[in-house]
Amino acid sequence: MSTDRTSTQIHLARRPTGWPVDDDFRRVEVDLGELQPGEVRVRNELLSVDPYMRGRMNAGRSYVPPFELDAVMTGAAIGRVVASRDDGLVEGDLVQHELGWRDVAQAPAAAFRPVREVPGVPASAHLGVLGVTGFTAWLGLTEIAHLREGDVVLVSGAAGSVGSIAGQIAKLLGASRTIGSAGGPEKARLLTERYGYDTAIDYKAAPIRQQLRAVTGREDGEGIDVYFDNVGGDHLEAAIEVFNDGARAALCGAISSYNADRRVPGPDNLWLLITRGASMRGFTVPHYFPHFPAFLEQAVPWVQDGRLVHDETIREGFDGVVDAFLDLMRGANTGKMLVRL
Repeated sequence: MSTDRTSTQIHLARRPTGWPVDDDFRRVEVDLGELQPGEVRVRNELLSVDPYMRGRMNAGRSYVPPFELDAVMTGAAIGRVVASRDDGLVEGDLVQHELGWRDVAQAPAAAFRPVREVPGVPASAHLGVLGVTGFTAWLGLTEIAHLREGDVVLVSGAAGSVGSIAGQIAKLLGASRTIGSAGGPEKARLLTERYGYDTAIDYKAAPIRQQLRAVTGREDGEGIDVYFDNVGGDHLEAAIEVFNDGARAALCGAISSYNADRRVPGPDNLWLLITRGASMRGFTVPHYFPHFPAFLEQAVPWVQDGRLVHDETIREGFDGVVDAFLDLMRGANTGKMLVRL
């Protein structure tokens, strides 16, 4: 266990080729130095690991700068103030920040924001259902796909952190039917029994294109109106195949190709967007944060009264951060993947 002045951190040692491995990361101990005026020192309690982190390990243009080599892996975390030289934050305050994979964080007070206490809801929810994760699901359905009452909604990666919430929010906002895709019979069972999906598809059981046609009856005009995409690849092709006229897709992620070492061919049926008057739109959360208060206004009551359930896969101990991330990329999580220090 480090002292409060020493920070143990996980740095990116090299840029992965294909699937990340342990040697792509390095454990480093850093002396934080004396706390300066206006600074705060925080001992982290929960760290978030997320699929988008894989993209930031690559060099090149994206919606945010790539992770720097030999520097800490940044990302969402929650911790408690252990020392402060700022009037706005005091010892004992619970705060959230984006300083990432370290056990102790020290920075100007502006880097930390107090965690809003919600009665009956654990603090970890602010990294999941009431944080960027839940906001992503709500945003994709409302502002990007413009969900309408009566829509049929398909979600890929439906047992993951965003997907498990997206299906529930779709129903709460008036979807007539929700279809979720997940890997394996256990996850498929969770979709209907816990997350309220009307139909679950185990994409490992048979080709997703074949299964989706079977459950939608597209030939009879019973396809989908909204597709929330976390996977890309064959799932995106399958969704396009069953688009109704005027269908809208919110492209949130493409985890199927994050670890590819070469360009992945695009969908072979894009022409259907023309004949069905459909549209696809990619989005990233940072451009839409002004909508976050509107999201919380709806989501907090849903979580408090149990209409919006959320799951967490929690790994214990700072030494498990890298393994938690690698397992996340393999689909070993149900709901939000977190590391508790």
